[in-house]
Amino acid sequence: MPITARTTRTRRTAGTVFLAGAVALALTACGVTSATTTETTDEGPIQNLQVMIPNAPGSGYDVTGRAAVKVMDDLGLASGTEVTNLAGAGGTVGLARTLTETGNANFMLMMGLGVVGAAYTNEGDAKVADATPIAGLIEEAGAIFVAADSPYETIDDLVTAWKADPASFAVGGGSSPGGPDHLLPMQLADAVGIDPTAVNYVPYDGGGELLPAILGGKLQFGASGYGEFLEQVKSGDLRVLAVTSEERVPVIDAPTLTEEGIDLVFTNWRGLLAAPGLSDVEIARLVDAVTAMHDSAEWKQVLTDNSWTDAFITGDDFSTFLTEQDTRVADVLKTLGLV
Repeated sequence: MPITARTTRTRRTAGTVFLAGAVALALTACGVTSATTTETTDEGPIQNLQVMIPNAPGSGYDVTGRAAVKVMDDLGLASGTEVTNLAGAGGTVGLARTLTETGNANFMLMMGLGVVGAAYTNEGDAKVADATPIAGLIEEAGAIFVAADSPYETIDDLVTAWKADPASFAVGGGSSPGGPDHLLPMQLADAVGIDPTAVNYVPYDGGGELLPAILGGKLQFGASGYGEFLEQVKSGDLRVLAVTSEERVPVIDAPTLTEEGIDLVFTNWRGLLAAPGLSDVEIARLVDAVTAMHDSAEWKQVLTDNSWTDAFITGDDFSTFLTEQDTRVADVLKTLGLV
């Protein structure tokens, strides 16, 4: 199946993700307590909730996960919450850890499209389908960034130079091959007539690592979610040449790709998984807590502040969505010869 030049937003995802191996040392070092330290009750806040972020501080997962946790804590939906970053292999180290927490009803993993893709491009046995789907939370448009001193003033300037010598054009993203920051420049290349297999993609583990590479001139451009870099865009350190949404993003003065004649719409998404082996009552308690968080005025303000699109789905709908996303990612990666 060819890479489609236009990726439209869907509201359902999925399934098979292969784990990154060799996580034993990371598991003992990450500081998350074991599954049997607390009991889950049907009333009151979830005590000692553990939320794992599968990449570095400052990443999209980190920003989203910590925002959700703060709202849950402020509303009294959770108490004594611990947020832990466990980076590695595009999020699949965190996925692997989640699958070791069988029966822990007080544990959730912030994840998204990047984990689905990285599971295909990293060898291992863990699968997204082996975890417990809780909820999809948000969608976010991508953006094409350059440093303020870049010679490229418009997306047309950049594409013209990129076409002339794709191999010499270092393109960076905050995800492993198969993740959204990798899929975006690959599909952008295809949309403008560049062979995606010729793209010189340089992966970084989240936006916190990608940013200095862009600012330090190691990359010709970066492709990532705009929300991670709003501060640098507002300060003038970064310039956004285009966003990948259907409509312009209110907080960024930049055109969409379609406005610039490039037929591509691309959005990333993020959501929550829980450990395997939970009872229906335990699953419902987590879903109910996240639903109450989502329905609050506080969460609506978070969505507004970050210009995120509300993409809330739970239960069977989220499970179906995961399956569809898994299939879509697999088709793209097969086209690129990466799986």
